[in-house]
Amino acid sequence: MPDRSVTTLPKAHLHLHFTGSLRITSLRDLAIKHHVHLPEALLADWPPTLSARDERGWFRFQRLYDAARACVKDESDLRRLVREAAEDDVAEGSRWLEIQVDPTSYAAGLGGITPALEIVLDEARAASADLPIGVGVIVAASRLKHPMDARALARLAARYAGDQPGEVVGFGLSNDERRGVTTDFAHAFEIARKSGLAAMPHSGELLGPDAVNETLGSLQPTRLGHGVRSVESRSVLNRVVDSGVALEVCPGSNVALGVYSTPADVPLRPLVDAGATIALGADDPLLFGNRLADQYRSAREDHGFTDAELAALARSSIDASLAPADVRKAAYADIDSWSASAPGDLPQRDVHDA
Repeated sequence: MPDRSVTTLPKAHLHLHFTGSLRITSLRDLAIKHHVHLPEALLADWPPTLSARDERGWFRFQRLYDAARACVKDESDLRRLVREAAEDDVAEGSRWLEIQVDPTSYAAGLGGITPALEIVLDEARAASADLPIGVGVIVAASRLKHPMDARALARLAARYAGDQPGEVVGFGLSNDERRGVTTDFAHAFEIARKSGLAAMPHSGELLGPDAVNETLGSLQPTRLGHGVRSVESRSVLNRVVDSGVALEVCPGSNVALGVYSTPADVPLRPLVDAGATIALGADDPLLFGNRLADQYRSAREDHGFTDAELAALARSSIDASLAPADVRKAAYADIDSWSASAPGDLPQRDVHDA
């Protein structure tokens, strides 16, 4: 009997970086438009071979990301990126997308961080009105910058806080988690929390359970970006589960960056068995070459998840989301319908993006 298609399984997508969401074809279009020379790894050699196990590997990853970001310059580029990210998620069954952006990366050509963020929010609202998906925005600070910059971004995010499509739903902290001092960003997260924003810092991918423990204590997260290496300490994993902090697990990222050697090594099953709330995410499809549905395929093919368990993962992603109540209610109902449908009545084979 055929399996149900993971692309028709309703789900939420909670870990997607702004430039990293670009289609490779769109990136190449934008490079031509702005006369930007792309590295060969984003041309003939795509997707690139990556690693982040040492500083050199991370530098290469960051260099490619920066090259892509240099192609996103004007208002139409930002709008195209948001719109296409939403369209791609719709095609993979996502009902709610939380896209993560650092507006300082695009501010230079748009008059500052405020207009840059407002463009992203406006297009998120428009895409949500036009497509069967809601798009919320996470404003993310960078660990590579001064904590005062993070405070400025937290104050900006607070001005647009809300729980509807086209509003800022959370505040994050991204980039190489081996850089910066986590506790130095506590004040920024306090500013965000006071405005009602959820906290979703990265932690526990490149560093182990001690980093997760520190992040839990100092930043009081709602979710953790990644968090997979909490499995290396039973006490830390218990703390994650007991505190109800959801984990945005991105298997494609974990393997591409060399955290785990193969998809089967990603500790998805131990995390689920421990009772963690899991939301699968694609992280940076532009650089990793796999999207949201591929993470669910990996759960099935590499970890032996049944259709019932995949449906539970999808529900878990909705549980962990900041989606409005009506979006959540509809998604839960449609997940139940997916589970109740006979596999033969659904597409028998998933179609991968060309």
